[in-house]
Amino acid sequence: MADVWAVGDAYEPYVGRWSRLVARELLPRLGVPAGSAWLDAGCGTGALTATVLATDPGLVVGVDPSPGFVTYARSRLPDPRVRWVVADARHLPVSDGGVDAVVSGLVLNFVPEPVVAVREMARVVRPGGLVAAYVWDYAGRMELMRAFWDAAAAVHPDATDLDEGRRFPLCRPAPLTALFTDAGLDHVRAHPIEIPTRFRDFDDYWTPFLGGQGPAPAYAMSLGEDHRAALREALRARLPLAADGSIEMVARAWAVRGDRA
Repeated sequence: MADVWAVGDAYEPYVGRWSRLVARELLPRLGVPAGSAWLDAGCGTGALTATVLATDPGLVVGVDPSPGFVTYARSRLPDPRVRWVVADARHLPVSDGGVDAVVSGLVLNFVPEPVVAVREMARVVRPGGLVAAYVWDYAGRMELMRAFWDAAAAVHPDATDLDEGRRFPLCRPAPLTALFTDAGLDHVRAHPIEIPTRFRDFDDYWTPFLGGQGPAPAYAMSLGEDHRAALREALRARLPLAADGSIEMVARAWAVRGDRA
């Protein structure tokens, strides 16, 4: 089943809103000065780009292979400092050493050849610049997805092989560190970022899965109505509902960075 990345209005309430919180934790740790030139590889709906803009950059190049996502991001971030480009992370439209920093959010595990993509990121960064990325901890504390796939496997055992925790072994500290090192970056290190994900009620949690954007929502929408209803009720029984109906969870991302010599 193919992953779907096209509709920004459906992606944002699913994980775009949480990606923004991770980006706000990560960027201050990078220490990139104001006025710098950035590239956001796999910019999607612009969650990470918007956070970069808050650092007062000189330029941001937002690159994504989805025309729908680029159109969405451009419409919501009409900032003259941003240049939006539809392109693949493995073929970045920037000259060697053309930017000071490259960042990438929730992308590397979806790139068919991630080491090629990171080498491209290293190529376009000037000597002394940095490359940084983050991905969800699918097998661990990305709890909103972990609950979904655990419930899906309980109701439909054929869902097990689609579980992002199984599909993406890259999304752990050691493989991420190895990926950046193999791409030729120096001083590589990884660390966790944990953010709270609070849902007003069960519908606030469940409805974004009906948007079809990304592996879990695409799976939910591939089911017939009866099977999808069974999955919904299995999830409802599994989630930590508070007395007021709200749901408090944690989303952990693994962040990694490396420097270009």
